[in-house]
Amino acid sequence: MTSSTNLVVPNDRRQFLRTAGTATLSATAVALLMGCESMARGTMAKPAEDVKILNTALGLEYQAITAYQIGAESGLLQKPALDAAVLFQTHHKEHAAALDATVRKLGGTPVGMPMKAEVAGKINAASLKTGTDVLMLAARLEKGASDTYLSVIPSFTDPQLARVAGRIAADETMHWTALQAALQQALPGKALSFGA
Repeated sequence: MTSSTNLVVPNDRRQFLRTAGTATLSATAVALLMGCESMARGTMAKPAEDVKILNTALGLEYQAITAYQIGAESGLLQKPALDAAVLFQTHHKEHAAALDATVRKLGGTPVGMPMKAEVAGKINAASLKTGTDVLMLAARLEKGASDTYLSVIPSFTDPQLARVAGRIAADETMHWTALQAALQQALPGKALSFGA
């Protein structure tokens, strides 16, 4: 298998880490993310702060959705890798839906889906020449996503929000693992290789 060596991994998730690492979501946002609106009504705190953090995460999920769309439409992926990419995109859509709904319930305006051309530039889509290139890019993005979500968990003061971030990180790690298998790449030889 050939692969492109010019793949660019956007650092937006690292920027989110820096932003979210110094801020926490209120109990209101946590309650809404968990689907507990009655609990949220009694915990209104700093919805503007929460909307900002949630919108940053939502933007990252939209970027992942668009990147998977670009990969799927490239014609470079064949089954079963194409089916996995579509499934992973569905997971990112579910993450985005939960974040979008929470922003709205907090009275905010969710960020919009980025233009496909904008995401294509960020991920250097023009460098994708083979199915392997697409899978390698997806694996890098998923690893970055997992690391970001894991890294922000300690900053949350509410254990329920840490739980939500952990569940999303588990999805991202599952995606990365499946992509590694599709690429026939070895799994990490050492423990604690995520979130470092």
